[in-house]
Amino acid sequence: MKKIIATVILFLVGLMSFSCNSGNKQNAEKIKMLKQKIAQFAPTDIKYDSTLLDKNQKKVVKNLYYAAKIIDNIFLDQVYAKNKEIKALLENSSTSLDAVTLKYFNIMFGPFDRLDHNKPFYGTQSKPKGANFYPADFSEEEFRKWLKAHPQDEKAFTSERTVIRRKKDQLIAIPYSEYYRAQLTKAAAYLRTAAKFADNASLKKYLLSRAAAFLSNDYFQSDLDWMDLKNNLIEVTIGPYEVYEDELFNYKASFECFLTIKDPQESKKLDVFAKYLHDIEQNLPNPQKQKNFNRGNQSPIVVVNEIFSAGDTKAGVQTLAFNLPNDEKVREAKGSKKVMLKNLHRAKFEQLLKPIAERVLNKSQLKYVSFRGFFNHTLMHEISHGVGPGNLVLNGRKTDVKNELKENYSKIEECKADVLGMYNNIFMIKKGVYPESFANEMWVTFLASIFRSTRFGIGEAHGAGNAVIYNFLLEKGAYEYDPQSRRVKVNFNKIYDGVKDLAHRLLLIEGTGDYQGANALLAKYAVISPSLKLLQDKLKSLPVDIRPIFEIEKIYGQK
Repeated sequence: MKKIIATVILFLVGLMSFSCNSGNKQNAEKIKMLKQKIAQFAPTDIKYDSTLLDKNQKKVVKNLYYAAKIIDNIFLDQVYAKNKEIKALLENSSTSLDAVTLKYFNIMFGPFDRLDHNKPFYGTQSKPKGANFYPADFSEEEFRKWLKAHPQDEKAFTSERTVIRRKKDQLIAIPYSEYYRAQLTKAAAYLRTAAKFADNASLKKYLLSRAAAFLSNDYFQSDLDWMDLKNNLIEVTIGPYEVYEDELFNYKASFECFLTIKDPQESKKLDVFAKYLHDIEQNLPNPQKQKNFNRGNQSPIVVVNEIFSAGDTKAGVQTLAFNLPNDEKVREAKGSKKVMLKNLHRAKFEQLLKPIAERVLNKSQLKYVSFRGFFNHTLMHEISHGVGPGNLVLNGRKTDVKNELKENYSKIEECKADVLGMYNNIFMIKKGVYPESFANEMWVTFLASIFRSTRFGIGEAHGAGNAVIYNFLLEKGAYEYDPQSRRVKVNFNKIYDGVKDLAHRLLLIEGTGDYQGANALLAKYAVISPSLKLLQDKLKSLPVDIRPIFEIEKIYGQK
């Protein structure tokens, strides 16, 4: 009997040991996998040169930094209802696996991999398409049924700045100013404190009006004030803007912040583009009746160096430039502002684009890859967001492109901006702004950049838009893939006509609010085609993007 008991004990000990070893092996594999994911983002120091600022300006920056940290917190909640709970569990854990999981969680702003179609890397639950803007099990069908039965709710439900929640058997729209009241009250206080130290009158006015907007949910006046910033060294953008996170409808805006210091000399060089906006609109390859001359003719272009970013813009892939505000009422009154993040451009060009080009481009065209081609395309991409269809009248009904294209809007709009970025740069060459030699730099540098963008995943708006461009132009012969060398090149004789054709199609989709046309275009071209897959596979050992390490965080820390 004793022998039997001893044998059973030995068996159980062995079983436990096997189970423990098996668990350790699984954890080791997960840690290895997560470290590989983290390595996709090249650590990049983002400097804060405070010597450019006087005593009061440093105080302005300090308070804006603390406001931005609150924006990080709000966006974390917008992404996923359980994010704060998961983050707390990871932070309080002592295991190596949870430590590395937390690192990737912080890069992704949640447990979903933005580079892999939002697949969970922690837990098994899928990310809701509507993020945390709607109930987790919310559907488009439920939304449409509710609005059909309650048409008086449409404005509030489709607003960019409300969250939808269930209350018993009812649906309600809660303004951001109410839902995020505690956080926004603190952020507003930091903005008002920053305003006290702001010697620049326009910056002071903007900070005060944006603080008021946080608590009123009315951002119109503060957007106008942001457009009117003048002679300011500190350039800050803070609030709810982009709608990418809402993959259900592209209705709801995410909070973000760019805290930057202006590069006055570079900004002055770019003032020339603002005077061409009317000509650019007139030159678009779409019917005259769809041209949009109603937007305000102000279109300041600002070159800055980023010292901190927060919220939506910091999650996963880092923003290179932006064109805001998105509100068509503001655009009609004032136009839009294009902000170029020069230090991020330089970092991405050196660490990402040049190594990509060396692996995928025909060697004879590598000489055309340039920082000028990269930077100037982004500039024209942002300008191109501000041209083309905006507000629409369809069968007597007033609407806009975003509402008509719904979840397809961001992908179509980003594709349009990239295509028109090339098309409009050729127009600038014709106007004498750039030399003729710039054309080949632009064509080839953008082709290399496609592989940088599609690595973000075609579920993401920029990645999908670039996949459309690659596959469409490949089909037209404007891009040529060589299966022997596994390299691709631009056909300089066909590229302009191919770009013009695609621009025409995209502008027609937007100008007519053609939801089905957008669906069809994306279904056909927003795919990982065989040659795109082969070329992407050559890049697996390269970083996908940069991971900013902000010097300002070492100075001011958390609060």
